[in-house]
Amino acid sequence: MRSEYLPFCRHAIGEEEIAEVVDTLRSAWITTGPKTRRFEEEFAGYVGAPGALALSSCTAALHLALAAARIGPGDEVVTTPFTFAATANVIEHVGARVVLADVEPDTLNLDPAAAEAALTPRTRAIIVVHYAGHPAELNAFTALAAARGLLLVEDAAHALPARYHGRLVGSGTNPVAFSFYATKNLTTGEGGMLTAATELLEAARPLALHGMTSDAWRRYERGGSWAYEVRSPGFKYNMGDIQASLGLWQLRKLTAFQERRRRIVALYNEAFAAEDAFELPVARPGIEHAWHLYPLRLRLDALRIDRDAFLRELAERNIGASVHFIPIHVHPYYRDRYGWRPEDFPVAYDAFRRILSLPVDPRLEDADAADVIEAVLDVARTYRR
Repeated sequence: MRSEYLPFCRHAIGEEEIAEVVDTLRSAWITTGPKTRRFEEEFAGYVGAPGALALSSCTAALHLALAAARIGPGDEVVTTPFTFAATANVIEHVGARVVLADVEPDTLNLDPAAAEAALTPRTRAIIVVHYAGHPAELNAFTALAAARGLLLVEDAAHALPARYHGRLVGSGTNPVAFSFYATKNLTTGEGGMLTAATELLEAARPLALHGMTSDAWRRYERGGSWAYEVRSPGFKYNMGDIQASLGLWQLRKLTAFQERRRRIVALYNEAFAAEDAFELPVARPGIEHAWHLYPLRLRLDALRIDRDAFLRELAERNIGASVHFIPIHVHPYYRDRYGWRPEDFPVAYDAFRRILSLPVDPRLEDADAADVIEAVLDVARTYRR
Protein backbone atom coordinates (compact mmCIF):
# COMPACT_ATOMS: atom_id res chain seq x y z
CA MET A 1 0.00 0.00 0.00
CA ARG A 2 1.15 3.55 -0.72
CA SER A 3 2.88 5.12 2.31
CA GLU A 4 1.89 8.76 1.65
CA TYR A 5 -1.49 10.17 0.68
CA LEU A 6 -1.89 10.93 -3.03
CA PRO A 7 -4.17 13.97 -3.51
CA PHE A 8 -6.86 13.77 -6.15
CA CYS A 9 -5.25 16.62 -8.10
CA ARG A 10 -2.04 18.67 -7.94
CA HIS A 11 -1.28 21.76 -10.01
CA ALA A 12 1.76 21.76 -12.31
CA ILE A 13 3.29 25.22 -11.81
CA GLY A 14 6.95 25.53 -12.85
CA GLU A 15 9.75 28.03 -12.56
CA GLU A 16 8.71 29.72 -15.81
CA GLU A 17 5.31 30.66 -14.40
CA ILE A 18 6.90 31.86 -11.17
CA ALA A 19 9.39 34.03 -13.05
CA GLU A 20 6.59 35.51 -15.18
CA VAL A 21 4.58 36.39 -12.08
CA VAL A 22 7.64 38.00 -10.48
CA ASP A 23 8.20 40.00 -13.66
CA THR A 24 4.60 41.22 -13.43
CA LEU A 25 4.96 42.13 -9.76
CA ARG A 26 8.07 44.18 -10.58
CA SER A 27 6.34 45.93 -13.47
CA ALA A 28 4.08 48.97 -13.38
CA TRP A 29 0.93 46.91 -13.86
CA ILE A 30 -0.59 43.98 -11.93
CA THR A 31 -4.31 44.12 -12.73
CA THR A 32 -5.94 43.83 -16.18
CA GLY A 33 -3.33 45.10 -18.60
CA PRO A 34 -0.81 44.10 -21.26
CA LYS A 35 -0.26 40.51 -20.15
CA THR A 36 -3.98 39.84 -19.93
CA ARG A 37 -4.39 41.14 -23.48
CA ARG A 38 -1.48 38.98 -24.63
CA PHE A 39 -2.98 35.94 -22.96
CA GLU A 40 -6.31 36.58 -24.70
CA GLU A 41 -4.58 36.86 -28.07
CA GLU A 42 -2.45 33.76 -27.59
CA PHE A 43 -5.39 31.71 -26.29
CA ALA A 44 -7.60 32.73 -29.22
CA GLY A 45 -4.77 31.81 -31.56
CA TYR A 46 -4.29 28.44 -29.89
CA VAL A 47 -7.92 27.31 -30.20
CA GLY A 48 -8.55 29.17 -33.47
CA ALA A 49 -11.28 31.41 -32.03
CA PRO A 50 -12.35 34.75 -33.52
CA GLY A 51 -11.45 36.37 -30.19
CA ALA A 52 -11.19 35.77 -26.46
CA LEU A 53 -12.04 37.58 -23.22
CA ALA A 54 -10.08 36.67 -20.08
CA LEU A 55 -12.24 36.55 -16.96
CA SER A 56 -12.26 35.70 -13.27
CA SER A 57 -13.90 32.28 -13.80
CA CYS A 58 -15.69 29.98 -16.20
CA THR A 59 -18.87 30.88 -14.32
CA ALA A 60 -18.30 34.52 -15.30
CA ALA A 61 -17.87 33.46 -18.93
CA LEU A 62 -21.14 31.49 -18.92
CA HIS A 63 -23.00 34.33 -17.22
CA LEU A 64 -21.67 36.92 -19.68
CA ALA A 65 -22.56 34.72 -22.66
CA LEU A 66 -26.20 34.73 -21.58
CA ALA A 67 -26.24 38.36 -20.45
CA ALA A 68 -24.61 39.64 -23.65
CA ALA A 69 -27.23 37.74 -25.66
CA ARG A 70 -29.95 39.44 -23.56
CA ILE A 71 -31.41 36.21 -22.24
CA GLY A 72 -33.50 36.92 -19.16
CA PRO A 73 -36.88 36.69 -17.40
CA GLY A 74 -39.46 34.69 -19.33
CA ASP A 75 -36.81 32.75 -21.24
CA GLU A 76 -35.85 29.10 -20.85
CA VAL A 77 -32.40 27.55 -21.21
CA VAL A 78 -31.96 23.81 -21.71
CA THR A 79 -28.95 22.13 -20.15
CA THR A 80 -27.70 18.92 -18.57
CA PRO A 81 -28.29 17.73 -15.01
CA PHE A 82 -24.84 16.11 -14.96
CA THR A 83 -22.67 19.15 -14.36
CA PHE A 84 -21.37 21.48 -11.67
CA ALA A 85 -23.97 23.82 -10.19
CA ALA A 86 -22.48 26.88 -11.93
CA THR A 87 -23.91 25.76 -15.29
CA ALA A 88 -27.43 26.06 -13.92
CA ASN A 89 -26.74 28.93 -11.53
CA VAL A 90 -25.93 31.36 -14.35
CA ILE A 91 -29.33 30.68 -15.90
CA GLU A 92 -30.91 31.67 -12.60
CA HIS A 93 -28.63 34.74 -12.40
CA VAL A 94 -30.08 36.20 -15.61
CA GLY A 95 -33.63 35.45 -14.44
CA ALA A 96 -34.32 32.67 -16.93
CA ARG A 97 -35.76 29.23 -16.21
CA VAL A 98 -33.58 26.11 -16.03
CA VAL A 99 -34.83 23.22 -18.16
CA LEU A 100 -32.98 19.92 -17.80
CA ALA A 101 -32.69 17.04 -20.26
CA ASP A 102 -31.03 13.70 -19.59
CA VAL A 103 -27.59 12.60 -20.73
CA GLU A 104 -26.18 9.95 -23.05
CA PRO A 105 -25.38 6.65 -21.29
CA ASP A 106 -21.81 6.41 -22.64
CA THR A 107 -20.39 9.96 -22.64
CA LEU A 108 -22.68 11.43 -19.95
CA ASN A 109 -23.03 14.49 -22.18
CA LEU A 110 -26.38 16.13 -22.89
CA ASP A 111 -28.43 13.90 -25.18
CA PRO A 112 -29.42 15.82 -28.36
CA ALA A 113 -32.72 13.98 -28.66
CA ALA A 114 -33.63 14.62 -25.04
CA ALA A 115 -32.65 18.28 -25.40
CA GLU A 116 -34.82 18.67 -28.50
CA ALA A 117 -37.76 17.10 -26.68
CA ALA A 118 -37.33 19.64 -23.86
CA LEU A 119 -37.61 22.70 -26.14
CA THR A 120 -40.63 24.98 -25.84
CA PRO A 121 -41.61 28.27 -27.48
CA ARG A 122 -39.82 30.02 -24.60
CA THR A 123 -36.47 28.30 -25.14
CA ARG A 124 -33.75 30.81 -26.03
CA ALA A 125 -30.55 28.83 -25.53
CA ILE A 126 -28.94 25.45 -25.00
CA ILE A 127 -25.88 25.02 -22.78
CA VAL A 128 -23.93 21.85 -23.52
CA VAL A 129 -21.21 20.61 -21.18
CA HIS A 130 -18.22 18.68 -22.51
CA TYR A 131 -18.19 16.33 -19.54
CA ALA A 132 -14.77 15.12 -18.34
CA GLY A 133 -13.23 16.51 -21.54
CA HIS A 134 -15.26 14.48 -24.06
CA PRO A 135 -16.92 16.87 -26.56
CA ALA A 136 -20.70 16.80 -26.79
CA GLU A 137 -22.30 16.04 -30.15
CA LEU A 138 -21.73 19.53 -31.55
CA ASN A 139 -22.95 18.78 -35.07
CA ALA A 140 -26.36 17.77 -33.74
CA PHE A 141 -26.59 20.71 -31.34
CA THR A 142 -25.39 23.24 -33.92
CA ALA A 143 -28.05 22.04 -36.36
CA LEU A 144 -30.74 22.10 -33.67
CA ALA A 145 -29.80 25.61 -32.55
CA ALA A 146 -29.78 26.89 -36.13
CA ALA A 147 -33.14 25.29 -36.95
CA ARG A 148 -34.82 26.78 -33.85
CA GLY A 149 -32.99 30.12 -33.74
CA LEU A 150 -31.33 29.36 -30.41
CA LEU A 151 -28.05 30.43 -28.84
CA LEU A 152 -25.67 27.48 -28.38
CA VAL A 153 -23.34 27.94 -25.41
CA GLU A 154 -20.57 25.46 -24.63
CA ASP A 155 -19.43 24.88 -21.06
CA ALA A 156 -15.88 23.79 -21.87
CA ALA A 157 -14.56 23.86 -18.29
CA HIS A 158 -13.19 20.34 -18.88
CA ALA A 159 -12.49 20.56 -22.59
CA LEU A 160 -9.13 22.25 -23.14
CA PRO A 161 -7.75 21.00 -25.47
CA ALA A 162 -10.46 18.72 -26.86
CA ARG A 163 -11.21 18.25 -30.56
CA TYR A 164 -14.48 17.43 -32.25
CA HIS A 165 -14.05 15.99 -35.75
CA GLY A 166 -10.73 17.73 -36.20
CA ARG A 167 -11.45 21.15 -34.76
CA LEU A 168 -10.59 22.38 -31.31
CA VAL A 169 -13.43 23.15 -28.92
CA GLY A 170 -13.66 26.95 -28.88
CA SER A 171 -12.84 27.51 -32.54
CA GLY A 172 -16.40 28.38 -33.56
CA THR A 173 -18.31 31.65 -33.39
CA ASN A 174 -20.79 30.60 -30.69
CA PRO A 175 -19.85 31.40 -27.06
CA VAL A 176 -17.57 28.86 -25.35
CA ALA A 177 -16.58 29.14 -21.67
CA PHE A 178 -13.30 27.72 -20.35
CA SER A 179 -12.11 27.25 -16.77
CA PHE A 180 -8.61 27.84 -15.40
CA TYR A 181 -9.43 26.76 -11.85
CA ALA A 182 -6.63 25.13 -9.82
CA THR A 183 -7.57 21.59 -10.89
CA LYS A 184 -8.01 22.29 -14.60
CA ASN A 185 -5.82 21.23 -17.53
CA LEU A 186 -4.51 24.80 -17.71
CA THR A 187 -4.59 26.80 -14.48
CA THR A 188 -4.27 30.42 -13.44
CA GLY A 189 -5.36 29.55 -9.88
CA GLU A 190 -8.77 31.04 -10.52
CA GLY A 191 -9.87 32.31 -13.91
CA GLY A 192 -11.63 31.62 -17.16
CA MET A 193 -11.97 32.60 -20.80
CA LEU A 194 -14.87 33.32 -23.12
CA THR A 195 -14.42 32.77 -26.85
CA ALA A 196 -17.10 33.84 -29.31
CA ALA A 197 -17.87 35.90 -32.38
CA THR A 198 -16.48 39.44 -32.29
CA GLU A 199 -19.92 41.04 -31.86
CA LEU A 200 -20.77 39.03 -28.75
CA LEU A 201 -17.34 39.69 -27.21
CA GLU A 202 -17.78 43.42 -27.87
CA ALA A 203 -21.03 43.27 -25.90
CA ALA A 204 -19.50 41.11 -23.15
CA ARG A 205 -16.27 43.05 -22.57
CA PRO A 206 -17.80 46.15 -20.93
CA LEU A 207 -20.21 43.93 -18.95
CA ALA A 208 -17.17 42.17 -17.47
CA LEU A 209 -16.03 45.43 -15.85
CA HIS A 210 -19.01 47.24 -14.34
CA GLY A 211 -20.41 48.18 -17.77
CA MET A 212 -17.60 50.72 -18.23
CA THR A 213 -16.55 51.89 -21.66
CA SER A 214 -12.84 51.90 -20.77
CA ASP A 215 -10.74 49.77 -18.41
CA ALA A 216 -8.02 51.08 -16.10
CA TRP A 217 -5.12 50.16 -18.37
CA ARG A 218 -6.56 52.17 -21.25
CA ARG A 219 -7.29 55.09 -18.93
CA TYR A 220 -3.95 55.21 -17.15
CA GLU A 221 -1.45 54.25 -19.87
CA ARG A 222 0.43 57.01 -21.69
CA GLY A 223 -2.00 58.88 -23.89
CA GLY A 224 -5.05 57.42 -22.16
CA SER A 225 -8.03 59.41 -20.96
CA TRP A 226 -9.49 59.30 -17.46
CA ALA A 227 -13.04 59.62 -18.81
CA TYR A 228 -15.45 56.69 -19.10
CA GLU A 229 -19.16 55.96 -19.13
CA VAL A 230 -21.21 53.21 -17.51
CA ARG A 231 -23.74 52.15 -20.13
CA SER A 232 -25.12 49.09 -18.32
CA PRO A 233 -24.99 47.67 -14.78
CA GLY A 234 -22.14 45.23 -15.36
CA PHE A 235 -20.15 42.89 -13.17
CA LYS A 236 -16.63 42.58 -11.71
CA TYR A 237 -15.38 39.67 -13.80
CA ASN A 238 -12.03 40.81 -15.21
CA MET A 239 -8.81 38.79 -15.04
CA GLY A 240 -5.60 40.50 -13.88
CA ASP A 241 -2.06 40.33 -15.20
CA ILE A 242 -0.83 38.17 -12.30
CA GLN A 243 -3.23 35.39 -13.30
CA ALA A 244 -2.50 35.96 -16.99
CA SER A 245 1.22 35.52 -16.26
CA LEU A 246 0.50 31.97 -15.16
CA GLY A 247 -1.75 31.36 -18.15
CA LEU A 248 0.84 32.44 -20.72
CA TRP A 249 3.24 29.69 -19.65
CA GLN A 250 0.57 27.10 -18.90
CA LEU A 251 -0.66 27.50 -22.49
CA ARG A 252 2.85 26.81 -23.80
CA LYS A 253 3.08 23.66 -21.69
CA LEU A 254 -0.40 22.37 -22.49
CA THR A 255 0.69 19.90 -25.17
CA ALA A 256 3.14 18.23 -22.78
CA PHE A 257 0.53 18.20 -20.03
CA GLN A 258 -1.91 16.42 -22.34
CA GLU A 259 0.63 13.82 -23.38
CA ARG A 260 1.07 12.98 -19.71
CA ARG A 261 -2.68 12.78 -19.10
CA ARG A 262 -3.10 10.42 -22.05
CA ARG A 263 -0.31 8.21 -20.69
CA ILE A 264 -2.08 7.91 -17.32
CA VAL A 265 -5.40 7.15 -19.02
CA ALA A 266 -3.76 4.42 -21.11
CA LEU A 267 -2.34 2.81 -17.97
CA TYR A 268 -5.75 2.91 -16.26
CA ASN A 269 -7.60 1.54 -19.27
CA GLU A 270 -5.20 -1.35 -19.65
CA ALA A 271 -5.36 -2.23 -15.95
CA PHE A 272 -9.14 -1.97 -15.53
CA ALA A 273 -10.40 -3.35 -18.85
CA ALA A 274 -10.72 -6.95 -17.65
CA GLU A 275 -12.40 -6.11 -14.32
CA ASP A 276 -16.13 -6.75 -14.60
CA ALA A 277 -16.89 -4.45 -11.63
CA PHE A 278 -15.90 -1.39 -13.68
CA GLU A 279 -17.37 0.58 -16.56
CA LEU A 280 -14.57 2.55 -18.22
CA PRO A 281 -14.93 6.05 -19.72
CA VAL A 282 -15.34 6.18 -23.48
CA ALA A 283 -13.78 8.15 -26.32
CA ARG A 284 -16.01 8.11 -29.40
CA PRO A 285 -14.54 8.02 -32.92
CA GLY A 286 -13.83 11.44 -34.34
CA ILE A 287 -13.06 13.13 -31.04
CA GLU A 288 -9.91 13.91 -29.10
CA HIS A 289 -10.64 13.68 -25.37
CA ALA A 290 -9.09 16.32 -23.08
CA TRP A 291 -9.10 13.86 -20.14
CA HIS A 292 -9.69 16.47 -17.49
CA LEU A 293 -11.28 13.64 -15.53
CA TYR A 294 -11.01 9.87 -15.52
CA PRO A 295 -14.57 8.95 -14.46
CA LEU A 296 -14.79 5.28 -13.52
CA ARG A 297 -18.27 3.82 -13.02
CA LEU A 298 -18.77 0.91 -10.64
CA ARG A 299 -21.06 -1.98 -11.51
CA LEU A 300 -22.69 -2.20 -8.12
CA ASP A 301 -24.22 -5.63 -8.77
CA ALA A 302 -20.66 -7.01 -8.83
CA LEU A 303 -19.69 -5.46 -5.48
CA ARG A 304 -20.75 -5.74 -1.84
CA ILE A 305 -20.16 -2.01 -1.20
CA ASP A 306 -21.52 1.18 -2.73
CA ARG A 307 -19.64 4.06 -4.33
CA ASP A 308 -19.21 6.04 -1.10
CA ALA A 309 -17.72 3.04 0.70
CA PHE A 310 -15.45 2.43 -2.29
CA LEU A 311 -14.12 5.99 -1.95
CA ARG A 312 -13.54 5.48 1.77
CA GLU A 313 -11.61 2.32 1.06
CA LEU A 314 -9.41 4.18 -1.44
CA ALA A 315 -8.72 6.86 1.15
CA GLU A 316 -7.71 4.13 3.62
CA ARG A 317 -5.16 3.06 0.99
CA ASN A 318 -3.90 6.69 0.70
CA ILE A 319 -5.51 7.36 -2.68
CA GLY A 320 -7.49 10.56 -3.16
CA ALA A 321 -10.51 10.38 -5.44
CA SER A 322 -13.66 12.43 -5.94
CA VAL A 323 -17.14 12.48 -7.49
CA HIS A 324 -18.11 14.53 -10.56
CA PHE A 325 -20.94 15.46 -10.20
CA ILE A 326 -23.88 15.62 -7.84
CA PRO A 327 -26.63 16.16 -10.45
CA ILE A 328 -28.33 19.55 -10.54
CA HIS A 329 -31.79 18.14 -9.88
CA VAL A 330 -30.92 16.57 -6.52
CA HIS A 331 -29.45 19.73 -4.98
CA PRO A 332 -31.97 21.19 -2.49
CA TYR A 333 -32.34 24.56 -4.25
CA TYR A 334 -33.19 23.08 -7.64
CA ARG A 335 -35.11 20.12 -6.24
CA ASP A 336 -37.38 22.43 -4.27
CA ARG A 337 -37.68 25.19 -6.86
CA TYR A 338 -38.58 22.93 -9.77
CA GLY A 339 -40.03 19.91 -7.95
CA TRP A 340 -37.58 17.48 -9.53
CA ARG A 341 -37.15 13.94 -8.24
CA PRO A 342 -33.98 11.84 -8.61
CA GLU A 343 -35.66 9.50 -11.08
CA ASP A 344 -36.71 12.36 -13.41
CA PHE A 345 -33.33 12.08 -15.15
CA PRO A 346 -32.52 8.40 -14.69
CA VAL A 347 -29.32 8.16 -16.73
CA ALA A 348 -27.70 11.06 -14.87
CA TYR A 349 -28.85 9.82 -11.48
CA ASP A 350 -27.68 6.26 -12.11
CA ALA A 351 -24.26 7.54 -13.17
CA PHE A 352 -24.00 9.69 -10.06
CA ARG A 353 -24.64 6.71 -7.79
CA ARG A 354 -21.88 4.68 -9.43
CA ILE A 355 -19.20 7.16 -10.49
CA LEU A 356 -15.86 8.21 -9.04
CA SER A 357 -12.98 10.24 -10.48
CA LEU A 358 -9.42 8.95 -10.21
CA PRO A 359 -6.27 11.14 -10.18
CA VAL A 360 -5.09 12.06 -13.68
CA ASP A 361 -3.06 15.27 -13.31
CA PRO A 362 0.19 15.78 -15.28
CA ARG A 363 2.36 15.53 -12.15
CA LEU A 364 1.32 11.92 -11.72
CA GLU A 365 4.27 9.58 -12.28
CA ASP A 366 3.92 6.02 -13.54
CA ALA A 367 4.63 4.81 -10.00
CA ASP A 368 1.75 6.96 -8.69
CA ALA A 369 -0.56 5.53 -11.33
CA ALA A 370 0.54 2.03 -10.33
CA ASP A 371 -0.40 2.82 -6.72
CA VAL A 372 -3.85 4.02 -7.84
CA ILE A 373 -4.36 0.89 -9.94
CA GLU A 374 -3.26 -1.40 -7.12
CA ALA A 375 -5.62 0.26 -4.66
CA VAL A 376 -8.63 0.28 -6.99
CA LEU A 377 -8.19 -3.37 -7.93
CA ASP A 378 -7.62 -4.36 -4.31
CA VAL A 379 -10.87 -2.72 -3.20
CA ALA A 380 -12.80 -4.36 -6.05
CA ARG A 381 -11.37 -7.81 -5.30
CA THR A 382 -11.81 -7.47 -1.54
CA TYR A 383 -15.47 -6.53 -1.87
CA ARG A 384 -16.48 -8.60 -4.88
CA ARG A 385 -20.00 -9.96 -4.52
